[in-house]
Amino acid sequence: MFHYEYKTSGTCSQLIKLDLDDDKVHNVSFVGGCNGNLKSISKLVDGQTVDYIEGMLSGVQCGLKGTSCGDQLAKAVRAAYEAEKQAV
Repeated sequence: MFHYEYKTSGTCSQLIKLDLDDDKVHNVSFVGGCNGNLKSISKLVDGQTVDYIEGMLSGVQCGLKGTSCGDQLAKAVRAAYEAEKQAV
């Protein structure tokens, strides 16, 4: 299991923590942001693939911010996947 932490940009959450097992995402948690919504997102994506999460959440916007916690999660899982490949 590969642990990764992603510093968010443009959202209320400041950090996303997750574990990656090959291309499956587990144990997603957010630091900051809308607690209930982010706990729900974490449960919904647990066990899903990087491609699935990226496809579902990439480009989702929160108001006029140009991003969202979901969009940042899509970026985080892709970054984690790339980092995991480099670590092998």
